[in-house]
Amino acid sequence: MSFPGSAFRSARMVVALLAALSVAGCGYHVAGTESKFPADWKTIEIPAFTNKTARYRIEQRLTEAVIREFLSRTSYRVVSSGPADAVLHGEVTSIETVPLLFDATTGQVTAMLITVHAKATLTDSHNDKVVYDNKDMVFREEYQISTDIPSFFEESTPALQRMAHDFAARLVADLLEGF
Repeated sequence: MSFPGSAFRSARMVVALLAALSVAGCGYHVAGTESKFPADWKTIEIPAFTNKTARYRIEQRLTEAVIREFLSRTSYRVVSSGPADAVLHGEVTSIETVPLLFDATTGQVTAMLITVHAKATLTDSHNDKVVYDNKDMVFREEYQISTDIPSFFEESTPALQRMAHDFAARLVADLLEGF
């Protein structure tokens, strides 16, 4: 009975099988790195998003975040206007801020929740075909409210910045992965 030799042969077979699978190129890739866009696309136009809310500059934050995400994750040239292979239109449809937590002793609000609803549509400029359309993207972000007046810091602006980053990351991932 040559048990150790048998185990050695089994281990060699496993290593050989793993090597063969890695050479064969199983089709696995890191999510968000392979585009489902047509191969001839080189440029994407991302005009400023539309703002249907009363919140100042929310559309600018989202547009800037999406452009940064596209530039960091893809090799496409992003333009704000002019000829491009595709056009990504976005719209902020609503934003609401509601109290989330209250101080039990004072009754003061200590945390708020911001909810943003947005739309995004990607259109192929060559044939006007809609490649991606999401009519209700919902994003939420919490932020704390300081009850100490001398050290008060308005936390809603950083919360909106975090939300814009999350929005851009999800939108670009959805676009690249073809969902």
